[in-house]
Amino acid sequence: MTKALVLGGTRFFGVQLVESLLQQGVEVTIASRGNVEDPFGDKVSRIKVDRLNVGDMQKNFVHTDWDIVFDQICYSSQEAIDTIDVFAGKTKKYVFTSSKSVYELGGGEQGFIEEDFNPFKYNLNIGPKEDFSYGEGKRQAEAAFFSHAPFPVVAVRFPIVIGINDYTDRLNYYIKKVRDQADIHLVNLEAAMDFISEEEAGDFLAWVGQSDFEGPINATSNGNVKIGELLAYIEEKVGKTAIVVADTKEESDSPYNISKTWLISNEKAERQGYEFRELKEYLPSLIEEALMKINVEEALMKINAK
Repeated sequence: MTKALVLGGTRFFGVQLVESLLQQGVEVTIASRGNVEDPFGDKVSRIKVDRLNVGDMQKNFVHTDWDIVFDQICYSSQEAIDTIDVFAGKTKKYVFTSSKSVYELGGGEQGFIEEDFNPFKYNLNIGPKEDFSYGEGKRQAEAAFFSHAPFPVVAVRFPIVIGINDYTDRLNYYIKKVRDQADIHLVNLEAAMDFISEEEAGDFLAWVGQSDFEGPINATSNGNVKIGELLAYIEEKVGKTAIVVADTKEESDSPYNISKTWLISNEKAERQGYEFRELKEYLPSLIEEALMKINVEEALMKINAK
């Protein structure tokens, strides 16, 4: 039986990753600080550890051996270097959750391909996540893994992950704004974005971990939506018209406020044999489900406040 360690895995698409692994008969251990309760009961083993404390990591994993390590919570070159030291000689493969943010804004209608950011030739600057922006932290982590790891590494570059369990509430932000008839600040309604569902993200990580693939790989649902199209989907489900305020910059709190189309290509993953879902087939039902959840949660809050 395959033995997998998941660093993180207690919420959002990390939960989907663990569920996919369990369905495949993988023996799973979750490593986290133990602050968030997971839903797996006795189906998984657990190790309580502080990812940012390399001494704690060394102590907890000194006598361990894994077929695959999945890293959901690495955000800098320093974290990557520390992890390499911890797991050198202890894993046969390492799957790191990276991000579309390794690419600059843009990419055109075809989307960025993996070669548009080459971590093998990127200038490595070792430091903690506080030293970098989110995108630069992921670039530095990739550069560290691919230049220093003695084990095979996969860096999965996801766009924004969406789902009913998304704790970032980025999609919910727009649903609430439309429902409440509040202003939405946006630069360009014609700018297009791609997404991947939480179920698909978790499933892809499990799939690529057990494949022979190594290196960077994009993973995104098929298709994309313009920001104006996304609002139209929300308007249909909410039954109200969005109040859009034309913005001149991307610095507002509007989380999808981009000035131009920003896409990635999933052709490499499809050539490897993975079949992605169609974004526009599941997005409307996700919006409807999210709206229902928001309304129920807010109703319960009002009841409990009485």
